[in-house]
Amino acid sequence: MTDIQVCIGSVCHLKGSYDIINKLNKLITENGLNDKYKVKATFCLGNCTGAVCVKLGEEIYTVLPETADEFFLKNVKGSAE
Repeated sequence: MTDIQVCIGSVCHLKGSYDIINKLNKLITENGLNDKYKVKATFCLGNCTGAVCVKLGEEIYTVLPETADEFFLKNVKGSAE
């Protein structure tokens, strides 16, 4: 199982990290990927200027609530197929 870590530190929290967690969990369930991915809240990933920080594998991405669908399709669903 692959972890998707979403920063919930101060800056990321203010920019919508909990919305991203909820959206990613919903998309993972809707696409039947619960056995492949788990979303986890984490504290600072060291890229506060790029908030909201999401770590998948060794890569850290900047994801906003309005770009979470695009992130999921490209980086999560796309790599699961």
